[in-house]
Amino acid sequence: MRADTWRALSFSAGTFVLGLVGWAGLIGPAWPAGDPARGEQAYESRCGGCHSVREDRVGPRHAGLIGRRAGSVPGFDYSPALRASGLVWDAALLERWLTDPQALVPGQRMGFRVGDAAVRADIVAYLATLREPR
Repeated sequence: MRADTWRALSFSAGTFVLGLVGWAGLIGPAWPAGDPARGEQAYESRCGGCHSVREDRVGPRHAGLIGRRAGSVPGFDYSPALRASGLVWDAALLERWLTDPQALVPGQRMGFRVGDAAVRADIVAYLATLREPR
């Protein structure tokens, strides 16, 4: 194979690989993987003043949060905005919620954000371990 042909093929292959890497970045979110043990500590210190795993407080309980429709815990007084949002909680949505709840659901009532991406990831990882009691 001639050198100029080889260079052209190498360039094309490299461009293809870089294109795939670029598309991979667009396909899925890129946030740090969380640690549930650190998340439990962060949850207790940052969220525990208003929320509990098993009981409603100022905010609703969080056991069984993943897969639950937002604003649907029976008996809890949600804002009309959150009740009508139609959102279903998953890890990606919780990440967005903890980043800026008001941007995600204008008119909701939670006035708290978690600014540190690693801490958010830890809290989300912890929340994903919580199951509704049977």
